[in-house]
Amino acid sequence: MVLKNIFLEISQNYSSDKKLTEEFWTEIETQYSKTSRHYHNLEHLENIFSELEEVKSEITDFDLITFSVFYHDVIYKSTAKDNEEKSAELAVVRLKNYNLSDNQLQRISKQILATKKHEKSSDQDVNFLTDADLSILGADRNTYQKYTEKIRKEYSVYPDFLYKPGRKKALVHF
Repeated sequence: MVLKNIFLEISQNYSSDKKLTEEFWTEIETQYSKTSRHYHNLEHLENIFSELEEVKSEITDFDLITFSVFYHDVIYKSTAKDNEEKSAELAVVRLKNYNLSDNQLQRISKQILATKKHEKSSDQDVNFLTDADLSILGADRNTYQKYTEKIRKEYSVYPDFLYKPGRKKALVHF
């Protein structure tokens, strides 16, 4: 799966400015490729798209979901509590440059913000996105083990006595 191609293809539906689209892609790729990202990286996006492909025909607006996937973790710092809010804000700022309506921008923002708590929504597209985002939790034992190791690396700033109860609380919530 070539994420860049997915982003370029979807973007051309909303903008003819190829230079701008390349700039947006470069920003996305740079953010998801930071060395501090052991799990919330481009591989995570590939997994989400792989999951969503299976239910694509059931998604109301796959274009909007696609933008939401690319931007949902674009801002990510393990010590921050407002990653989703900042990611949603950046998505709206960037995508305002495309021919997206205010309603579409609001839906993208809502979808991104939903990845913070992963609660059931009345919007089925939101549910597809949040389920795909957490699909790693239902992976086979080996894949899940690798995921837990990567997450621990992302949160390595926290000692075990803080990390373990926090992680348990998150998993119980999910």
